[in-house]
Amino acid sequence: MRKILMLAGDFTEDYEVMVPYQALEMLGFKVNVVCPEKNAGEYIKTSIHDFEGHQTYTEKLGHNFLLNMSFDYLKLEEYDGLYITGGRAPEYLRLNTRVIDIVKYFMELKKPVAAICHGIQILTAADIIKGRKLTAYPAVKPEVVMAGGIFIDKNPDETVVDGNLITAPAWPGNTAILKDFLNALNVKIQL
Repeated sequence: MRKILMLAGDFTEDYEVMVPYQALEMLGFKVNVVCPEKNAGEYIKTSIHDFEGHQTYTEKLGHNFLLNMSFDYLKLEEYDGLYITGGRAPEYLRLNTRVIDIVKYFMELKKPVAAICHGIQILTAADIIKGRKLTAYPAVKPEVVMAGGIFIDKNPDETVVDGNLITAPAWPGNTAILKDFLNALNVKIQL
């Protein structure tokens, strides 16, 4: 069985963990969702971000999401790809040196890496985007530019693919990022 590692944390955006987790599991992948300092069987609290006509998104309490793998016991060589969720979690997850090492591991091996919304903050902290084309939530653009990335403005439901790196601005892009992530994993779906 092919495996995907998903990085998440408290106040990860609800749709950015729930939708890809369920979709990838439905397709037959084993998706291990982990959070530093938490173990399998513990929960993270998610948040729901919505666009309601204000200057920025609003935030509401989301669901509890059950972690199914302990962060401390990961064997990275078992995974075919990495999926980085967005929301508020990336702002503190990027401070964890093991999280940074995980991102570097997947990028150095050129395994598929998908990051959505604020998840790109983890990529910038890992210092792996110099010269790479990517997108993110618009408020993350200054970080992308300062880290040497080439920021591409996209609609919320679009992606940017640069080799093994697939990025999307926000949860409306779940369909597109999953499609491109599956392409990078060489998954073909026939109806």
